[in-house]
Parts: sequence; structure tokens; C-alpha cells
Amino acid sequence: MAGKIAQRLMELPEGSAVALRMGAEQYFDAIRAILDIYAPKKELDVLYLTSTIPSRSIIGALEVLEIPLDHIWFVDCISQIMMSAAEKHPHAIYVESPTMLENIMLKIEYLIRKTKDRGNIVVIDSINSLAIHNNTKILSEFFHILVNNLRSKKASTLIFSMEQYENEEIRNMMNLVCDETIAVEAESGG
Repeated sequence: MAGKIAQRLMELPEGSAVALRMGAEQYFDAIRAILDIYAPKKELDVLYLTSTIPSRSIIGALEVLEIPLDHIWFVDCISQIMMSAAEKHPHAIYVESPTMLENIMLKIEYLIRKTKDRGNIVVIDSINSLAIHNNTKILSEFFHILVNNLRSKKASTLIFSMEQYENEEIRNMMNLVCDETIAVEAESGG
């Protein structure tokens, strides 16, 4: 599954904005595809905005999977509101809340400048979580500004969307800012 996702990503042009629609059961396949296959092959730094799962949990999973963190950076806007940011990680920058969209944008901009020797892919995990914490119109404006800014820097954007939590507003928002949508289907066992 991770190989199929990575292959689809390889076919996309630099600076693309992609919606990655999946069920919860495909989540770790998608992360592996991006962080362990796609980004290393393309020699990209991954800037991972997490508003669903604290960065510490994702880093723990990456360590178990033996995925090196050398070129993976986190902008974590969920740990502090979940009161789990006590243990800071050198590859994580913390934002107080998922409602602080301007601050999130500034942290991503900072990381892009910090990692300018390589290309970047920005992973947004997930549009559903951000939609819980933000007004839809403000969130839509945030995505337009962020994605256009990233395109101007030739950085790709990947926006995770959990299908079971989507609504019409989220789908419309993704359609407006994304060049393509990749639906991650569950593999049939049989």
C-alpha cells in the first residue's frame, strides 16, 4: 500500500498541492509512503503540520519503523492543548493551538528557510482537525495563502483528509486549493 501511494506522489509535478483522502486504517501506510519512500527518493525535507496526533506520538512510531528523522520537521499545534508538550523534541516546533493559523504559517516559513538546501513537502495532518478548531471561511483563506506561498517556493503540499470526517465544506475547500485528489483505498485481503 505505501509503495502505491509513493508511486502516485512521484508522478506529480514539483509544487503540487494534493489532497490525500483516506480512512483511519490507511493512515500509517500514507505516513510511511511519504516519510520513508517518497521524500527520501526525491531528497525532500518534510515539514509535517500535526493538528491531530501529537508529534511525539508520530516520532515514536517513526522510531519503531526505523525511519530516520534527519529530514523530517514537525510544526505541532495539538500537543499544548492536549497538555502533552512537556517532552520537547529537537525536530518539533510547538504552536499553542490549531486556531493560531498565522503562527502556523510563520513556523512553516521559518522551516522552509532553515531547510533551503533541499526541496520541501509540507504535510498537513489533517484538514478535518483544523476544521474542528477554525471557522471554515478563515481556514479556506489560510489554505489559499499557504498553498500559493508554498507553490511560489516550489514546495509541494499534501493535505490529509479522513473520509469518515469529511463534509461538503471540507471537500469544496480541498477542491479549491488542491491540484489533485488521491483516494487511498483499503487493500482487499483475498
